[in-house]
Amino acid sequence: MARAASRPRRIAFTALAWVVALAIFFPVLWTVLTSFKTEAEAVAIPPRFLDFSWTTENYAEVQVRSDYFRHFVNSVVISFGSTLLGLILAIPAAWSMAFVPSRRTKDILMWMLSTKMLPPVGVLVPIYLLFRDTGLLDTRTGLVIVLTLINLPIIVWMLFTYFREIPGEILEAARMDGAGLREEIIYVLTPMAVPGIASTLLLNVILAWNEAFWTLNLTAAKAAPLTAFIASYSSPEGL
Repeated sequence: MARAASRPRRIAFTALAWVVALAIFFPVLWTVLTSFKTEAEAVAIPPRFLDFSWTTENYAEVQVRSDYFRHFVNSVVISFGSTLLGLILAIPAAWSMAFVPSRRTKDILMWMLSTKMLPPVGVLVPIYLLFRDTGLLDTRTGLVIVLTLINLPIIVWMLFTYFREIPGEILEAARMDGAGLREEIIYVLTPMAVPGIASTLLLNVILAWNEAFWTLNLTAAKAAPLTAFIASYSSPEGL
């Protein structure tokens, strides 16, 4: 009886999960389908789902008018560059906080996290002036630096929680075998924390890719990523 009762419940939960997943995915699907429609079909009422004249002229038009590929490359370089630089800085910091903690470790972690509560507009003017005076305005290097500093607290926090799960005895055994600090971090700690590092990398690539405030205010044309590129199509009447 229990198995017979649980089977309809599993089917109901599975169906509900599919409905929720489709509801979440539908806006993405609709956006993709709209990109293959003409302008008239995109605003047609009632909306056309699949029965329309498929075309790729929109992709060619965007590339011709705005050099879409250059903005795409900027997004890739900025998002992955800032994430990799953040990992290089955060792994040693998270190691020291996880395995050589001090009385101020928790305070430092909370202070780092509190910086995420600061409104970006509050530091826009000084950062803009610094970038103007150092020639970093509208450069990939400038955006990589800014996005690294913005996301560094999140990277350190995530790696710290993953490193705390690794037994310290393993690192002590590596030291007894003659491993130095560099070998301990690179050859022992990092391979054991690959899943945590991978999830941290993925999250921060997404955060850097979607960042709009700093890309709109610190770039103009040369280093503008896709977020600034899409915003350039906005107008009082809409996109």
